[in-house]
Amino acid sequence: MAESSADQEKEMASNAHEAFTAGKYDECMMHLESLQELNKEDYKILMNKAIAEFYKSGQTTTGTLKQTLMTLKSQVHTAVEDIDGLDDVENSILYYNQAIIHYHMRQYSEAIVIGEKLYQFLEPFEKFAQAVCFLLVDLYLLTFQPEKALHLLAVLEKLTVQGNNKNGKGEVACRPQCKFYIHRDPVTEAVSQIENRSRELTAGQNTGRDNASQKAEFTAMVEAAKSKMHQYKVRAYIQMKSLKACKREIKSVMNTAGNSAPSLFLKSNFEYLRGNYRKAIKLLNSSNIAEHPGPLKTGECVRCMFWNNLGCIHFAMGKHNLGIFYFKKALQENDHTCAQLGDGSNGQSKKFTGIPMCALLANKRHELLYNCGIQLLHLGRPLAAFECLMEAVQVYHANPRLWLRLAECCIAANKGSSEQENKGLPSKKGIVQSIVGQGYHRKIVLASQPTQNTIYSEGQSAAIPVASMEFAAICLRNALLLLPETTLPDAREQQPSLDSSGEGSDAASGKGQEGDKFLPAAPSSPLRKQEVENLRCSILACSAYVALALGDNLMALSHSEKLLHQPKLSGSLKFLGHLYAAEALISMDRISDAIAHLNPDNVTDVSLGVSPSEQDQGADKGDLEPVETSGKQTPLCYPSTVNSARAMMLFNLGSAYCLRSEYEKARKCLHQAASMVNTKEIPPEAILLGVYLELQNGNTQLALQIIKRNQLLPSLKSTSSPDLHKKPPPPPYQPSAPLQPIQVPSSFTQVQRK
Repeated sequence: MAESSADQEKEMASNAHEAFTAGKYDECMMHLESLQELNKEDYKILMNKAIAEFYKSGQTTTGTLKQTLMTLKSQVHTAVEDIDGLDDVENSILYYNQAIIHYHMRQYSEAIVIGEKLYQFLEPFEKFAQAVCFLLVDLYLLTFQPEKALHLLAVLEKLTVQGNNKNGKGEVACRPQCKFYIHRDPVTEAVSQIENRSRELTAGQNTGRDNASQKAEFTAMVEAAKSKMHQYKVRAYIQMKSLKACKREIKSVMNTAGNSAPSLFLKSNFEYLRGNYRKAIKLLNSSNIAEHPGPLKTGECVRCMFWNNLGCIHFAMGKHNLGIFYFKKALQENDHTCAQLGDGSNGQSKKFTGIPMCALLANKRHELLYNCGIQLLHLGRPLAAFECLMEAVQVYHANPRLWLRLAECCIAANKGSSEQENKGLPSKKGIVQSIVGQGYHRKIVLASQPTQNTIYSEGQSAAIPVASMEFAAICLRNALLLLPETTLPDAREQQPSLDSSGEGSDAASGKGQEGDKFLPAAPSSPLRKQEVENLRCSILACSAYVALALGDNLMALSHSEKLLHQPKLSGSLKFLGHLYAAEALISMDRISDAIAHLNPDNVTDVSLGVSPSEQDQGADKGDLEPVETSGKQTPLCYPSTVNSARAMMLFNLGSAYCLRSEYEKARKCLHQAASMVNTKEIPPEAILLGVYLELQNGNTQLALQIIKRNQLLPSLKSTSSPDLHKKPPPPPYQPSAPLQPIQVPSSFTQVQRK
């Protein structure tokens, strides 16, 4: 009797499985209900029913399925952390299904924890174990851990070759119902053969029932799996910027996949990293995106990726207006896709219901807004950039670099038009405030503070997200708090040396790095140790500038001194650190200390980068280095040479001597500085200082001539200097623009993947 009952259960399970694979979910549910009446204690039947209902709904009830699986897990009384072994494979399938849902809900960390535990205890030759491996590969690439992904791909490559003689369907008849896989991933389907011939690649080979036809079909599926694995490898090498290895894999991809959209997108990304921007555009334009199945089937909007990638390439070419045009097109495509999927993709309460599970990954709005914000910041539209980045930071609030970009938007928005006025001093604007009277009684009123930077948000909380300097200070504090302590990376001192050999050490640089040695900065790639230090320097420099603008001189001095004590400091930020510290000290009436900072010998370099060794790692997302080769140039208000930087130091040093009534020293500094730079590079503060020195010396006519000609006259010999320059902050206010060495938008690698 027991044997007949077991046979009956086995037959019902087999019928349920056949109905499920044939897409007859109502019939499958009937068989499962009959099976449940015979065995009410088996939770696996409940799981199979939940999965059948999920497929019956068109995979649109992801939230409900997640809740059901959580309930079943609590019934089994096991937790992933407590797993010492998985003797019962059915439990592993329960966890795998949970990992799949976490994946589609973008909860990648939770999915990786489950996947890594499953990988430890499953036999590597099982097809289910291979499915777990492919899931982990996708997760590792999404979380920028390419080394781990390559390790798994090497294992899977061997297993795929060795799996030709295996075509079993699973040890337990009802088990295949439990396995639903990443919907867009043909590799898992090819290796596991779970789904019922769902790919176009094998659609024409399904008609024959003889062994020859089945063998040909299986061979085609294996070839498709190999092609997809080559694509995975290319994505991994692109993330590692290992261009030599990537070039080899690109050839394999083009040989196996031909001119398909995924292969052309990957090759375009490769050329983008090499700096061949026109070739990257040509490859993108040659891809036939019209034949792509669409987001409802694959979870990817290829049109959105196409426009986004074009925007990234034009950004790198320095064509920012074209870049923002393409990013806006990408946003329109993304919004159109979300509208097609239904309102559920935009609402929080219905976020995981009403649309297919694979389509949950289709919405790239926040990545695109991040790209738009960076592009607008380069275009000189800080308020529009602020709006985009504020929406992006609601999702990527753990990204310190994004908080810095928000602060830079606030700084740029509050600088007003002073930067444009000071470019080349085309007129007496900024020096002469007004002229009163006529004839003999005609008087010239000089501007006492040409760079007004004191009026910000009044009567409202600094925490309100508006583009104010107070909010910039909050953003910079957030950015500093998100960075690890300086003592933590010391154990990884060997890592920067991996990049020191530049492009030639691509393979080595990938081999020695591990994903957990990086600081996550989604949607950008993770920050390496040197990038973290560069970012810290940039944040400290911005913090000092903002503190000066808000009149918080103690904090400005503190940030400046921390900046100057950083181990690897670029020449440009060292220059700014001395200027900011000097200005804070002058405001605190510590003139002697300020003079020590204003020594021209402190300036030995004004380069924006730390060293050439970071050029290859910054080719996509460097922080302090303006790696976009033909892009944004150094702002005109920033000294481009050591000579002009030293001249600026001398101008400020003359101002400091004025405050101590050492007019002769001030005169020498002023004219030494004027002789070092072009007449058009002399800042208005220096003109005012020259006027003051002449007035102090009683040379009124010469002072008027200086104002009229808007330049320092060589005949200025006897001069003195006053307190007039104490108010306007020294030129440090101008160089804040170089503190915006913004990385190339991050989503090229991330959004383009297929």
